[in-house]
Amino acid sequence: MAPLRRSWSRPLWIIAICCLLVVARLGREAFIPLGLALLVAFVLSGVVETLKKIHVPRTLSAALLLLLFAGGVAATIETVATPAQQWLQNSPRILRTIDHKVRPAQSMLRRLEDLAKRASAIANPGNPEAAGAPPPPANNAPMIRPIDVFAMTGEAALGIVTVLAFAFLLLSAGPPTLARLSGALGGETRTARVLEVIDAMRREVGRYYGTLLLINMCFGAVTGTLVWLFGLPNPVLWGVMAGILNFVPYLGPAVTCGVLLVVGLVTFDGITHTLLAAASYVALATIEGHIIEPIFLGKRLDLNPILVLLAVWVGGWLWGVAGVVLALPTLLSLKVATHTAATRRAQALSQI
Repeated sequence: MAPLRRSWSRPLWIIAICCLLVVARLGREAFIPLGLALLVAFVLSGVVETLKKIHVPRTLSAALLLLLFAGGVAATIETVATPAQQWLQNSPRILRTIDHKVRPAQSMLRRLEDLAKRASAIANPGNPEAAGAPPPPANNAPMIRPIDVFAMTGEAALGIVTVLAFAFLLLSAGPPTLARLSGALGGETRTARVLEVIDAMRREVGRYYGTLLLINMCFGAVTGTLVWLFGLPNPVLWGVMAGILNFVPYLGPAVTCGVLLVVGLVTFDGITHTLLAAASYVALATIEGHIIEPIFLGKRLDLNPILVLLAVWVGGWLWGVAGVVLALPTLLSLKVATHTAATRRAQALSQI
């Protein structure tokens, strides 16, 4: 009976994971606030539990921490709102400037394409395909209207309030309440195991993201200073953007580098200054990712880069930007839960 059960366990797990992905995809509007609230609760739970030890109620400490968190988010948005709005308003002029500066490269590419088509026509004289390329389609992309911006702002504010409300409830309940809810199906032994896993995940994710928050704040400040030294406009905006996107491994620094290239093309007359600014940022991101983070984080994120990229891709497919943000903490939580369960199993076997 046991071999038969083991032979069916793997297909059942695969079916369960596929069903879970489908449910997460279809119910993302309901699950995204809960996932982000769990992340906020994990990051802040260490402070709440520390204050609990000195007899500060969880409800009070959770409310104060979330107010500070909301104030920090609001201050950051207010700091970058004006320069970001200016860039959005000037986007048509910026696109024309970029098109004017990259036109020589486009002309060279068209010539190479024409040469390739002529060579193909000579090699295949019976090919009826026309030698000339069709003209590029006109850019009929609709402009962003003020009413659309207002609607997006209202949705974002409602989402933030929902996330903070869920996070407040989770922090006020604390890990013991969550463990008791899970252990109601399996008794006291299951409650103790679930509480151990939740505590391990909470500590590891909280320490990791607390340390990473400090690192990225410094990284954003250094990036803003670097941008200012090179003469790019709005260094505060690009510093904040670099610090926020640095939470997303690999993809975040790549997006920041691309944005700085675009800003450099618009700002500077020559391409050399632009490439030098982008190369300086790449060097800074390399130092931060390969030297600073390993020193301060140790082996907390000893994960395969391919696995990290796969998690980020799956998270983006499931939940968009929120899924990209939640991909890494989910992967880290799964690693901690697996390691805790394996350690507990090894201790039980050693006592036999």
